[in-house]
Amino acid sequence: MKLKLTKATVVDFLMMNLGTAICAAAIFFFLMPSHLAVASISGLSIVLSNVIPLSVSAITMIFNILLLVVGFLLIGPEFGAKTVYTSIVLPIFMGILEAAFPNFQSIMGDAFIDMICYLFLVSLGLSMLFVRNASSGGLDIVAKLLNKYFRMELGKAMSMAGMVVALSSGLVYDAKTVVLSVLGTYLNGIVLDHFIFGIDKKRRVCIFSPKLEEIRDFIINTLHSGATIYESYGAYEMTPRREIIAVVDKNEYAQLMKFVNKVDPTAFMTIYDVNEVCYQPKKIPSK
Repeated sequence: MKLKLTKATVVDFLMMNLGTAICAAAIFFFLMPSHLAVASISGLSIVLSNVIPLSVSAITMIFNILLLVVGFLLIGPEFGAKTVYTSIVLPIFMGILEAAFPNFQSIMGDAFIDMICYLFLVSLGLSMLFVRNASSGGLDIVAKLLNKYFRMELGKAMSMAGMVVALSSGLVYDAKTVVLSVLGTYLNGIVLDHFIFGIDKKRRVCIFSPKLEEIRDFIINTLHSGATIYESYGAYEMTPRREIIAVVDKNEYAQLMKFVNKVDPTAFMTIYDVNEVCYQPKKIPSK
């Protein structure tokens, strides 16, 4: 089967590489020097590297291969194929950093500050992967399984899966490291959900307007999105009116607001944030 190369495919590929590189940098520069085991297979690899004569990148690769098989079978081929790629690239990025910065020490010199920097940086990288139906492998696959089969938010799923890794640090490190690992794992879930929902946030726009047909045509044929029209009555005069409701992303929302303000500045609208949308896309026949 020949792979069709499009602009969207190229952007997807570049963003996946960028997200993976950000994750690798977060692990190498902030997680490894502080010996923290925060919600990742890399964190578990850091713990195990103290008792296994292998590098962190090598141990990470072994765990990723095992979990990849599970992800491919239980989550789907697209997720599996993308995660195969990022799981191979992540240890390569880490290996490059290990070679470029041998015996690297903490930039901040404080484990707590390292943890905070790691959380924000890795959550940014993971959110870039998750919204493209990919992951960096490892515990991300476990979180994706919990998200798919138990409808858990990805951040909460990451925290739950990561607690096992965080507690494992108690086998090697002191109580302070364990507490920071557990705290970091919990905060990682919160920050990850913030980034994911911030990137992929949609809005539900409800519009009352006499220009309803023009607005409907704009949503369907310009935004190429869907909408629903409801019959309703105004409570004051019991006048029949129609309301159109559409769920749009950030870019579509900006275009829709600009169009509605142009054709009917007096339109009555209510707008809500939507965190998740489940649907089967429909093909609209061309005119």
